Amino acid sequence: VQLVESGGGLVQPGGSLRLSCAASGFTFSRSLMRWYRKGPGKERELVAEITRTGGGKNYADSVKGGFTISRDNFKNTLYLQMNSLKSEDTAVYYCNADWSGHVYWGQGTQVTVSS
Repeated sequence: VQLVESGGGLVQPGGSLRLSCAASGFTFSRSLMRWYRKGPGKERELVAEITRTGGGKNYADSVKGGFTISRDNFKNTLYLQMNSLKSEDTAVYYCNADWSGHVYWGQGTQVTVSS
């Protein structure tokens, strides 16, 4: 099983980034997928989750209206579009797969929001 995040980087406040998570080694289309993040000195936080078909999505209150989670079950890829970024969004972002009773994690991608 592999989850490989990409798309992180340094962005100014108000900017945008799109994170991707390429999945392999399991049945992506049957997995509930989530994005988590862990900021400096903070606990790990669930950012967003999406159901197997993409029809259901939930967001943390802190990102509602700014972030959009999506998935492409043909490409086995999870996405997180992040708009209107703030300094408090600075964190390592992790992809998470919940499949058949097993939970898998990616290695994370750093997002830094700073001027």
